[in-house]
Amino acid sequence: MKNRKWRYLLGDAIGMLVAAIVFIIPFAFMLVNALKDRKEANLLELSLPKIPKFHNFIEVFQANNYQIVTAFKNSVIIVTGAVILLIMVGAMGGYVLQRRKDKITALFNTLIMFGLMVPAAILPTIWVLQKIGLYKTLCGMIFIEVALQMPFTIMLYRGFMSSIPLELEEAGYIDGCSRWRLFTSIIFPLLKPVTATVIILNAVSIFNDFTNPLYFLPGAKNATVQLTLYNFMGQYSSSYNLLFANVILITIPMLILFIIFNKKIVDGMVAGAVKG
Repeated sequence: MKNRKWRYLLGDAIGMLVAAIVFIIPFAFMLVNALKDRKEANLLELSLPKIPKFHNFIEVFQANNYQIVTAFKNSVIIVTGAVILLIMVGAMGGYVLQRRKDKITALFNTLIMFGLMVPAAILPTIWVLQKIGLYKTLCGMIFIEVALQMPFTIMLYRGFMSSIPLELEEAGYIDGCSRWRLFTSIIFPLLKPVTATVIILNAVSIFNDFTNPLYFLPGAKNATVQLTLYNFMGQYSSSYNLLFANVILITIPMLILFIIFNKKIVDGMVAGAVKG
């Protein structure tokens, strides 16, 4: 027993050390370099600044006529719109795929699972967006994010749905509930744990998306928070102090959200794993 206890303690210590190396040290590296002047930061060393330059964060806000403020607004609109659509469509899709057992449902389930593996086709998607007038629009970007995150969202809802007993639905039908009333009044309120997981995971993923806005939402007025990183990177010179300050500013909101709701993420993902 004593040897086993020491092995557990050693495993915990190794785990904490690995976590510090993977997460804490990179964040500390960015923070100390964000407080240096340009010459010091461009050395890319993990050392304390001689004189902390807190005005770097103010300069980041003021860059390109306060572009980061516009970027935050665009990112919040995209995240909010996409997450609302993902919850609405994902919950209903997961419910149908879990409850119906026929060949058509199995086919749709297979197609949705393929969506987890098949990447987005950039040029055909741009062509479609141009034809329907949604290219370079926030609405078009919301639909892109919804399409990319929908398979994973439906998978989460479908897994959680298996833990909800069928007897609740049967009781609802006996009481005269329509299918829509049954879902909105009985089923959906029970999905709060997995809905919290869907909100957090998708919000973090969409907020941190760099590639898709770069292709599907070009233009300075359409910039998202991740695209503001271009402000401080050039072909011949870079301002790493401002770049790291920018990274810190756009990382903190999602980092706080993730830390606060970390337990809900785990609960939502493991719920329903035993049944179904």
